[in-house]
Amino acid sequence: MKGILLEFYKIRRRKIWVMILVLLGVQCLWGLWAFRDMDAKKLSQGYMQCLYHFTVFNTIMMPMAAAITASKICDLEHKGQTFKLLLTVMPAGTLFDAKFICASMYMVAVGAVQMIFIIVLGKAAGFTEPFPPGYLFYYFVITIFVTVVILAIQQVFSLLFTNQMVSFVIGITGSFAGLFSLFLPRNIQRGILWSYYGVLMPVRMNWDGQTRIADLQYIPVDWSSFWLLMGLFAVIYFTGRRCFTRKER
Repeated sequence: MKGILLEFYKIRRRKIWVMILVLLGVQCLWGLWAFRDMDAKKLSQGYMQCLYHFTVFNTIMMPMAAAITASKICDLEHKGQTFKLLLTVMPAGTLFDAKFICASMYMVAVGAVQMIFIIVLGKAAGFTEPFPPGYLFYYFVITIFVTVVILAIQQVFSLLFTNQMVSFVIGITGSFAGLFSLFLPRNIQRGILWSYYGVLMPVRMNWDGQTRIADLQYIPVDWSSFWLLMGLFAVIYFTGRRCFTRKER
């Protein structure tokens, strides 16, 4: 707990929220524009429309939010060359855990703001679809879970490399890889970490090529992909933690 509080104290002037709020603002403005004029059919699938489109948008935006947050939290020690000093008062593993928990709290807050925005948008736009609390909560959980897995790999690179451009390049590349993978077969998607926003999304689009009508429907939880992602998280986190603790400084 002291380590987590120390991390929040160190980043109090880093203005992480400014960059995160910019990304959230872009997403919210896009939502207001995309759902401004909806016919009766779209209103009857309003929440499904939100969950589908926001999930696709998260594939682009959330990895960037994770990359920025991890970099801002980890580059202080690189700039001040204070790793040796810090490690005299706390173990390297504890420092790694504290930074990860601190950054994860930002990601949870971002997911909560998204969920609140969808609820407000639904009320303001007059969605006629029944309010789906279960699917909305599932969207929140999956958004946070996928993002913290990506955050783990971003933190590893931010801690291991002094040049934070390495972390940013990984974040940008991952965003585009995840977006492009949405057009690929599901088995290929499961091999790309950044595509799991789409793999685990609670809504599926059915496209009728003859009528050119897109219809949305809720789908069951893909538990096999969920547990695979859980395994990837364990491998990434504990391997990265071990690499950090063994790194010479």
